Amino acid sequence: MLDLTRLETPCLILDRSRLQSNAARMTARYANTPIRLRPHMKTAKSIDVARIVLDGNFGGVTVSTLKEAEYFADQGCHDILYAVGIVPDKVARAASLAREGVRLSLITDSPEMIAEVGREAVANGVEFEVMIEIDSGERRAGLLPDSEVIATLGRTIHEQKGTRLIGVMTHAGNSYQGRSIAEIEAIAEAERLAVVNAARQLRDAGLPCPVVSVGSTPTSTHLKTFDGLTEMRCGVYMFGDVFQSEIASCALDDLAVSVLATVVGHRRDLNAALVDAGSLALSKDRSTGAPGLPRDIGFGLVCDAVTTAPIADVRVGQVYQEHGMLVSDGAFPFDLLPLGSKVRILPNHVCMTSAMYEGYHVVDGADTTVMGFWQRINGW
Repeated sequence: MLDLTRLETPCLILDRSRLQSNAARMTARYANTPIRLRPHMKTAKSIDVARIVLDGNFGGVTVSTLKEAEYFADQGCHDILYAVGIVPDKVARAASLAREGVRLSLITDSPEMIAEVGREAVANGVEFEVMIEIDSGERRAGLLPDSEVIATLGRTIHEQKGTRLIGVMTHAGNSYQGRSIAEIEAIAEAERLAVVNAARQLRDAGLPCPVVSVGSTPTSTHLKTFDGLTEMRCGVYMFGDVFQSEIASCALDDLAVSVLATVVGHRRDLNAALVDAGSLALSKDRSTGAPGLPRDIGFGLVCDAVTTAPIADVRVGQVYQEHGMLVSDGAFPFDLLPLGSKVRILPNHVCMTSAMYEGYHVVDGADTTVMGFWQRINGW
């Protein structure tokens, strides 16, 4: 077997033991509650990862693209929530999955749009389960929890041909703005109340609402009250990233994914070094640079290639297309990082970084033996 230090760089490294630990922790958190865990696979986009995170859960997944839905359906996942507002020109593609026996649920926040979707569903000979998206604070998509449109939309979904109302859902992406556990707990409670109140509106109107679904890694980690909820969707928890560690969703030692890179240049005059991982290998996400966070790691935190222990005060201070510039506030450790040496870089946002690669080179803890290569899918 190959040692990871001999891999061609840049490449993506996945620590299986950390993944398993992260997955088991979230599964255990919801094991004895009324909430089913429906992992969001938009981060990992890998059936090998899915098999680990679905262990001990009911088997349903969440996706953000129809390509993900098709991929996971082909791999045997037949209960899938497509968590992006459905539009008519995507119905035919979604219908092909439904005809293959996939339980593909859709979401919407528009009475006009869902009426067109219903007509397309009938034309394609299928019926879709549909959830109403609620805006619980992110201010992205969804209806406000007290909107009178909720009942109107619910009735349209329930009564027209081609669709069947099954519930409400929301995503508290605003939890990423929390700067303390207390703040995130409050956001998690607001998220819960938003969908519970929306569900009550539907039921008061005589409409069915069996599913009340929420989901984000911060709120799934810190939610205190489960009343009224039936489903949790979260995804970043599987891998973690530096940003999530800084908002208390995980610890730095939980991070399962890193980028292996090679030191390709020394700039002693600039107190810096160069690696072969730039913006196309790391992404340009700068989430740890947001106000109120404990440490700005630039474009990635530089760590020992074997132990993943952070190296002094070294971070990726700048990225170019294929170059990353390693910088330090103190004297740069050139002797520790000679030309040709390897480093592991922990990402700000693991979803964005992982999307740059075709798959994961899998290791197990401190063992540098590469156990295998797990493919992932990209695109739409």
